[in-house]
Amino acid sequence: MRKSQFSILLSGSMIATLLLSSSCTQTKWTESEKESYRLVTQQGGATLGYSPASGVNLLTVDGFAFKDLNRNGQLDPYEDWRLTPEERAKDLASKISVEEIAGLMLYSAHQSIPGASQGFGSSTYNGKSFAESGALPSDLSDAQRKFLTEDNVRHVLVTRVQSPEVAALWNNNVQALVEGMGHGIPANNSSDPRHGTSADAEYNFGSGGQISLWPGSLGLAATFDPAVVKRFGEIASIEYRALGIATALSPQIDIATDPRWSRVSGTFGEDPDLSTDMARAYTDGFQTSSGDKEISNGWGYESVNAMVKHWPGGGSGEGGRDGHYGYGKYAVFPGNNLEQHKQPFIKGAFNLEGKTAKASAVMPYYTISVGQDPSGNDIANGYSDYLITDQLRGKYGYDGVVCTDWGITGDETGVETFAGKPWGAEGLTVAERHYRILMAGVDQFGGNNDKDPVLEAYQMGVKEYGEEAMRKRFEKSGERLLLNIFRTGLFENAYLDPAESQALVGKPEFMQEAYEAQLKSIVMVKNKTNTLPIEKNKKVYVPQRFFPPVMNFFGVAATGRMDYPVNLDLVRKYYTVVENPDEADFAIVFVTNPKSGSGYDKADADKGGNGYVPISLQFNDYTATSARNPSLAGGDPFEKFTNRSYKGKSVKTSNKTDMQSVNETKAKMKGKPVIVSMDMDNPSVMSEFEKSADAILINFGVQNQAVLDIISGTNEPSALLPIQMPADMRTVEEQFEDVPRDMRCHTDSEGNTYDFAFGMNWSGVINDARVSKYK
Repeated sequence: MRKSQFSILLSGSMIATLLLSSSCTQTKWTESEKESYRLVTQQGGATLGYSPASGVNLLTVDGFAFKDLNRNGQLDPYEDWRLTPEERAKDLASKISVEEIAGLMLYSAHQSIPGASQGFGSSTYNGKSFAESGALPSDLSDAQRKFLTEDNVRHVLVTRVQSPEVAALWNNNVQALVEGMGHGIPANNSSDPRHGTSADAEYNFGSGGQISLWPGSLGLAATFDPAVVKRFGEIASIEYRALGIATALSPQIDIATDPRWSRVSGTFGEDPDLSTDMARAYTDGFQTSSGDKEISNGWGYESVNAMVKHWPGGGSGEGGRDGHYGYGKYAVFPGNNLEQHKQPFIKGAFNLEGKTAKASAVMPYYTISVGQDPSGNDIANGYSDYLITDQLRGKYGYDGVVCTDWGITGDETGVETFAGKPWGAEGLTVAERHYRILMAGVDQFGGNNDKDPVLEAYQMGVKEYGEEAMRKRFEKSGERLLLNIFRTGLFENAYLDPAESQALVGKPEFMQEAYEAQLKSIVMVKNKTNTLPIEKNKKVYVPQRFFPPVMNFFGVAATGRMDYPVNLDLVRKYYTVVENPDEADFAIVFVTNPKSGSGYDKADADKGGNGYVPISLQFNDYTATSARNPSLAGGDPFEKFTNRSYKGKSVKTSNKTDMQSVNETKAKMKGKPVIVSMDMDNPSVMSEFEKSADAILINFGVQNQAVLDIISGTNEPSALLPIQMPADMRTVEEQFEDVPRDMRCHTDSEGNTYDFAFGMNWSGVINDARVSKYK
């Protein structure tokens, strides 16, 4: 260390200028006092942020400032921002204790800011609910303080936030707490996708919002334009970082080969080539920093780690059932087509155009990929040493972080309950499950705040392989996990200016680009005799819609009601709304795709059946006369049988009234145009209502305003279908769960077939370069 001279000039804004003399060189620091942290800027060096409350001081070496994170009075390699992130991660992994590494391996349960007072995700503050506690929205909950201090958790999953400002303040509180502990490892906060729209939200040019509102993943895919997806990633990553989020638990790049799967809407559709290009673009957009924001190799202060999911592909659950539940634990491959499911990973997310090269993290899915391990050992993907060690790490050379999906080490409480998901490892203890997962090559446990079973797993490894070998195994995971924190600059400055965050997230320019993407994502599949566009100020009839009493993903039920499916004040900005169809020039019917449930009916099981029922993509009541029998897979500790066939069973949809509304409106309009706008999560059997519609628009999560901009001709439709529309339910039953684009598709009254990559504009069927490339 060279001699340095400090002269400190304090003003009302608490700015200190430190002149550092070292031989023939001078470096100037400027240290600003922020609301809860200090910011150090330096010429030719990294910008540093630290909290005075943490006990961290600055070190001076060669005229530059460094944070003494472990408070030992000397500059350790991991504290030296001049070294590469790889060098720093390796050094720190060798220094930290097994307990600290165990904390890095944890990934918190869902955290809302502030915590809910009751229900799913509820939290306490000093033993009281948030509403009763008097706590600030940005305060840490009791659970957060515990898992950060006692369990050394440094990866926190953030869900709802009250505002960008509150998110920034909460982030600063978290970072100040952990900066003062141990080796000062910052929190790497993360998020599931959070840029989805609200259908009734209104976009006003030049206005801002809480966050930019983009179409859902299927909508992004429907643009068939990877440049749009990359731009989404670039904007979303800036907004994420302004919220204190440095890891995205996305993109979901499973190919949606079974149209009944409840997570189709989170994918880029069923085509492996389109999904591959979208996966690459999304990951490049999120991870790449440039200019003065870049630290090295494309990583930097605007980078967000992309955790691509779900390896090796989760879209082939038998019967379309989902792996969050025991009834959906088996992914089947009747077409022997696992390789295409890997393609978006191998050729997309692991083969980037940008300098970050590959996605920094991967999440395996819950499911057991039946019959894919040559040894015959069928176990969930996250437990599989064949799929993780032999394939992902060995064959494909992936050395990034592998994190389990949430809750796979917990205990199952029933095939229909939302609890632990230890598929194939139900007979192991919680600690044994952690050990099995670690030795399969996984680094991190999603949804686990408790380090104790990780430490138990460590001791199991010590007993089997010895202390040195197990310490080395832990260090390797620690190095991978730390690398993603170093790359994003969090060790230098993890703090945020709340006012800047409030201004940046959802700023007008971002809102505009997001809205333009919504417009590009709407697919027109029918336009009989050029019904659309319809000029503004015409008279329109909009029937009310029955909103069924559905149950959400976490088992919370909503009550049924009749209501308008669109804000009529918004419609009135385009057309004159009338209540009498006889007075209208045309009608717009807003519907969603058929909703029949999860494929499991506990009432059937209680009556002595096996509980398994069809998932229907048609509105009318459906009986599965052509379903397979027996099932390809089955077996669960809570079941005394292995045949999960539902052949001959019937199911109803909760929103059959949507189809009836279209057909009834056609009759009421007496030959005048009927426009159908369908918000789609899964494909639909269109034959039940298509003939009653003169024009059909399909969207995948957009604002209704965007739909009205298409109907009125303000914008022209340009999107294409990223998924097939089946001709009937027989073709749905006969298609293979693991094979894309293998259904007979609906042909409408105009002779057009609703196949993958089909779409229309004002001139007719689109047949451009996108269609040529992907179809």
